[in-house]
Amino acid sequence: MTELPGPHVLRDYALLADGERGVLVGPRGDFAWMCFPRWDSEACFASLIGGRGGYAVTPEGRHVWGGHYDLGLIWRSRWITEGGVVECREALRLPGDPDRAVVLRRVRALDAPARVGVVLDPRSAFGTRHATHLRRSDDGVWRARLGDARMTWVGAGGARPCEDGHGGRPLVMTLELEAGQTHDLVLVLDCSAEPEPAPEPDQAWSGTEAAWRERVPGLASASAERDARHAYAVLSGLTSAGGGMVAAATMSLPERAQEGRSFDYRYVWIRDQCLTGQAVAKSGAFALLDSAVAFVGARLLEDGPDLVPAYTTTGGPVPDERKLDLPGYPGGTDVVGDWVNHQFQLDAFGEALLLFSAAAEHDRLDADDWRAVEVAVDAIRSRWRDADAGIWEIAPDNWTHSRLISSAGLRAIAAHQPTEHAAGWLALSDAILAETAATSLHPSGRWQRSPTDERIDAALLIPAIRGGIPADDPRTIATLHAVESELTDDGYCYRFRPDARPLGEAEGAFLLCGFLLALAWAQQGDLVRATRWFERNRPACGPPGLICEEYDVAQRQLRGNLPQAFVHAALLQCAMTLPAT
Repeated sequence: MTELPGPHVLRDYALLADGERGVLVGPRGDFAWMCFPRWDSEACFASLIGGRGGYAVTPEGRHVWGGHYDLGLIWRSRWITEGGVVECREALRLPGDPDRAVVLRRVRALDAPARVGVVLDPRSAFGTRHATHLRRSDDGVWRARLGDARMTWVGAGGARPCEDGHGGRPLVMTLELEAGQTHDLVLVLDCSAEPEPAPEPDQAWSGTEAAWRERVPGLASASAERDARHAYAVLSGLTSAGGGMVAAATMSLPERAQEGRSFDYRYVWIRDQCLTGQAVAKSGAFALLDSAVAFVGARLLEDGPDLVPAYTTTGGPVPDERKLDLPGYPGGTDVVGDWVNHQFQLDAFGEALLLFSAAAEHDRLDADDWRAVEVAVDAIRSRWRDADAGIWEIAPDNWTHSRLISSAGLRAIAAHQPTEHAAGWLALSDAILAETAATSLHPSGRWQRSPTDERIDAALLIPAIRGGIPADDPRTIATLHAVESELTDDGYCYRFRPDARPLGEAEGAFLLCGFLLALAWAQQGDLVRATRWFERNRPACGPPGLICEEYDVAQRQLRGNLPQAFVHAALLQCAMTLPAT
């Protein structure tokens, strides 16, 4: 095998992650995506969006694919060949290092001899620059330079460079394994000033397994415990050592083919971080809650009322959108950067207060966190009448959801502040709610999107779920019934109706919204209905269990960047809310 596979449907990709970066693994054992050194860096494996570079371990001959996660984000590809079963266990070593990535792959022929093809085509700059200084030392270790990074590849002494006709020299070899035999491959990318030697495989595997056991809680009380633990593992894998959790591992994967809706989600969205922190708070495992509080609090203290919707994992600015001159994923484009960096989103301040409230319930706020609370309150006080881009990041308006979430956040945090501040916060919450009710209540009694937009929106379920409006308030109940009657079809929920077309033609079902319906009905005490929504949306994934933002119901395909963190967070919250069965 000398050619790397092309793109697959999104449901077939698995994720390896160590908090600082991630890898998408396809069904041919192909690494189609990896950025280094960090999530928002340039890709070294970019075939997912039409670039070059990749790393594949694939059985020779006819075979069919399967696989599963056996611990955290340790993935086990499994192929049934005509002669027997071949597996490749793979992971990014933990703990993650911002300047160093260690990719572990352990190939095994289970019950019969096997021939396995291996191709490594290391690149930099989204595949536009091939490796330089490629050489093999006397001990069989391959080394090269990828831009500013050093590459070391152990276990591939039999590989040979092969001209690819594009200026690159991928390394190619065939492993010949006897029944029961294993073979370790260790790939190290390092941009530190003093790179360390490649780790010994057994020790690296042992440390990674121990780290995942420590990271992921048992969640025995959760409904769908295995999926809940997997969701937690995904969220942990997307969270850097500095506390920032990227919205997704990828960029430019299309939400709708050929419609220009491709975005770069390799950044930390404040709203998503807050949603995740509130979800994991219910799990009793507080590491990700503490990370969310630390990251969001630091951004509030630094930027105050000028908080932007998204940051890099190091707290830096998200770059402006630009094109890479690559083909893109089929149906998509090649966008890097995100226009969200110029938006104002009022609801981020409300979600921040809800996050801090969830942490306060477990006595996990310090003095700096309380200062961040005051900054968020002051920002709402000064800006709640300003038009904002809202939860869906569209044209500015006085979005009802943004105002109601701000009111809910003020009310929630006031319950944990036994000082004179609490009375002022409650008064502000009441004022926002009163004006919103006066301007944004539909004649039918439900909430509408904004004072000038009478449509229903699934996001309007969130304020009641967060306790900002009582569950038995007639406006809450009317909104819930309107969402279910006007925005759902075949057990899936859509954000809102963008135009007169039937649901599903303008965009895919939003899986977050399906989980919101599960939470809303659970709040109403209708656990049968809640469980139905949960169980309908939970399987909207592929074999690796990764979920995107949108789901094409007719084609049963994932749409958008992968995996979408806030959808996994919503799944986790549903699992912790609904009774275990």
